Amino acid sequence: MPTYRSIGLMSGTSMDGVDVALIETDGDATVVFGPTGHYPYSDADRALLRNALAEAATLEDRDARPGVLAFAERMVTDRHAEAVEALLRENEIDPASVDIVGFHGQTVLHRPKQRLTIQIGDGPALAARLGIDVAYDFRAADIAAGGEGAPIVPVFHRALVLAGGMKGEVALLNIGGVANVTYVADGEEPIACDTGPGNALIDDLMLQRTGAPIDRHGHMAARGRVNEATLLKMLAHPFFDQPPPKSLDRNAFALDAVAKLSTEDAAATLTAFTASSVLRLFPHLPTQPQLLIVCGGGARNPILVRELVMRLPCKVTTANAVGWSADSMEAQAFAYLATRLLEGLPITFPTTTGAPQAMCGGVLARATA
Repeated sequence: MPTYRSIGLMSGTSMDGVDVALIETDGDATVVFGPTGHYPYSDADRALLRNALAEAATLEDRDARPGVLAFAERMVTDRHAEAVEALLRENEIDPASVDIVGFHGQTVLHRPKQRLTIQIGDGPALAARLGIDVAYDFRAADIAAGGEGAPIVPVFHRALVLAGGMKGEVALLNIGGVANVTYVADGEEPIACDTGPGNALIDDLMLQRTGAPIDRHGHMAARGRVNEATLLKMLAHPFFDQPPPKSLDRNAFALDAVAKLSTEDAAATLTAFTASSVLRLFPHLPTQPQLLIVCGGGARNPILVRELVMRLPCKVTTANAVGWSADSMEAQAFAYLATRLLEGLPITFPTTTGAPQAMCGGVLARATA
């Protein structure tokens, strides 16, 4: 199989900014990491995205862009283009040497039971601006076939585990706005699903109570105490009893349960909720993982990592500790998925999204000459 030079882009449900990463890969078992970058959204950008989320809540047509959604889509496309241009410029990379860009876009609605998922971002416009072919709209085919459309990066997680020579049962926990796990066992297809809220509830709490976008390094949670009674009530949600595959919308959970708690205790309780949600998945796996590797934005929160260590009955470490990039892994994943589109290889499976069969995904936008 040929080796491609691919750039991946990711803006997660935390809406903190654009991650960009270059890799060289054959779309199978070879992955060589290149430069990465993170380009934050401005306060105005995040406010626009929050308005877009609110407007998208009533959509039934995935191609519709009423009102503020059209403005948000242009902003998202521009910011992703700027991120690629900055990565190329800062690392003196010739755009002509890049084969493909994997563009996830910004999820504004995800309702798989209605066979509806919407990621804003204009793939053809991005390809035209960059002069590089762009793969985008990765989730739609899986959703249309009856899959959950998420999580979508487990095939990349499996490639990392295989490339790292890891043996036994390994779980990768990606904590963005929503948290998801990929379970990799020797000789088996990966099993994957969303586990529950990641950073979204904590971010929403901080914005509502303090005006800050996140609980940076878990400082607020570190000053609080977990309200175990509230935590138990939150864990009674029926989602946690469902076996994988399963997925969540960013707004599937609300802050109502912690409304009467102090900001510190609410942050501590929501942080414990994210960690405890992962434990609720373990009975649904074939065997308990021996190792859990934390990646995504949540890996930067030491209080959240501490909660995972305390509450999970397996070894817990971070992506950075095993030589991966916790911050850039999802962007690298979309670079990898883009090359699988070029090779006609599947990106989702019955064991990861519940699709009826292994599914290819993504749409290719060719750059104009």
